[in-house]
Amino acid sequence: MKSVVIAGATGYLGSYLVSYYRKQGWHVRALVRDEQSARAKGLDASEFFEGEATKPASLHGLMDNADLVISALGITRQKDGLSYNDVDYQANKNLLDLAVENSVPQFAYIHVLNATKLLDVQLVRAKQHFVEALQAAPIKSTVISPSGYFSDLEEFFGMAKSGRVYMFGSGDYRINPIHGADLAAACFDIIKDGQAYAEVGGPVKYTHNELAEIAFKSLQKKAKITHLPNWISVALQRLLETFTSAKTYGPIQFFLSAMRMDMIGKCYGKIRLEDHFAQLVQKEKQKTS
Repeated sequence: MKSVVIAGATGYLGSYLVSYYRKQGWHVRALVRDEQSARAKGLDASEFFEGEATKPASLHGLMDNADLVISALGITRQKDGLSYNDVDYQANKNLLDLAVENSVPQFAYIHVLNATKLLDVQLVRAKQHFVEALQAAPIKSTVISPSGYFSDLEEFFGMAKSGRVYMFGSGDYRINPIHGADLAAACFDIIKDGQAYAEVGGPVKYTHNELAEIAFKSLQKKAKITHLPNWISVALQRLLETFTSAKTYGPIQFFLSAMRMDMIGKCYGKIRLEDHFAQLVQKEKQKTS
């Protein structure tokens, strides 16, 4: 039986990776900070390894007999005093060094689409720094760059629920976001095929206007969309970068920057954003029933 180590296992994509690899008959070792946490208990892992990727001494034995390491490790919101460089670069570098030391055959990393166009974004810059280290390392590597997760676009659903969606620009930029389950399946095939790099998206391409319209339709509300000039987005981002800490502006910096370009990857999967929003509506109804 082949064995895979999954870092970032308790995150959005990580949980789907754990489940998918288990279904494919792999032994899945999930790296978690606390095996008793609610997120860890929800994982269908073969075994848990308690450790912190930011602390190399806690990782002894993690890579034993591993055939593959997949890292979906990263932070969207800084906490515990850790920076993007601490986690998205250095923690992943710690895992890579350990994999090389233990002669693990392959290391796969979940990156960001259009990373080289987003190097002004701290989060992306740290990720790209790690990708460069990975591709230079003496190990077979696979870098997978998703266009965006369904969970990233729940902001549109939240605004529609409040009655109006605000967006910058004309709303004509496009994205084909992908559900975690479809992305996990795509990752499995891409890694198995030994691809060095892949850009991955979901089955349907949407304009930002269509994202808003879908959100309103799922809620059975009339679409109310307000378009703001793009210069406001740029000015807001610069103000936040100047007067707030990276902990505050980091996620917003990434979101605003990514929304000012097309984010289109090769189409994979079958789950549509309409399906995801419909599930959110059902969850809302269950809460109130």
